[in-house]
Amino acid sequence: MKAFIKFITEDFYIAIPMFLMMLIGLVLVIWRWLLYLTTRTNMSQFLPEFQEILQKQGIAPALEYCQEQKGLIPRKLYASALEVAGQGITAMKRAMATTLELEILPHLNFLLPPILAIAKIATMVGLLGTVISMINTFTAISDPKAGGQGVTAQASAIGLALFATALGLMTAIPLVFLHVLYKEHVARTETNMKAAAQRLIILFQNIKPQAGERRKEPPLPSQKNVNKLG
Repeated sequence: MKAFIKFITEDFYIAIPMFLMMLIGLVLVIWRWLLYLTTRTNMSQFLPEFQEILQKQGIAPALEYCQEQKGLIPRKLYASALEVAGQGITAMKRAMATTLELEILPHLNFLLPPILAIAKIATMVGLLGTVISMINTFTAISDPKAGGQGVTAQASAIGLALFATALGLMTAIPLVFLHVLYKEHVARTETNMKAAAQRLIILFQNIKPQAGERRKEPPLPSQKNVNKLG
């Protein structure tokens, strides 16, 4: 403990940046987790309600229902498709693909590059601090004024220099691990988004014919009426 306090007080120019990067990394991880909670959609609950509104009330109420939801699937993916539903199935597929590529994926990858950057920089800064401390230590050892006691006097300083590397690794290892988990979550969410988009297309195709069957066609004129008109 005394050695660690000595490292903070004497090598503060390395210790302070390391602690700042550790704190910033923690904030980014918590922020990313809170954003993740807002992207989830309980499809088993949402889809039956959405299907009922679409069948009974039509596209406009279904669009309003999607825009009121918090999850990315109804609020972004389904809403973009319903906005162009009047143009056909092809337009709906194109709208969802564009929304997924330009809006949803950037949102899911938000903060991931800074998390990985801090993990890499923390390791390099820790190594830099160790190298600087070792240079100072060996310079003191080679000082002729130290006599034969130079190595013994600087032995603790050699161990002290490794605190910088240790702090860098303590910052980098959890951040790299969480970055891998978040990237896996992004890939899994993208797959779920594509599956949800396909479900919407199938649902829309099944509803359209039913809506057409409910429309009553005007009766054809009888032969008698045709003769009268003639």
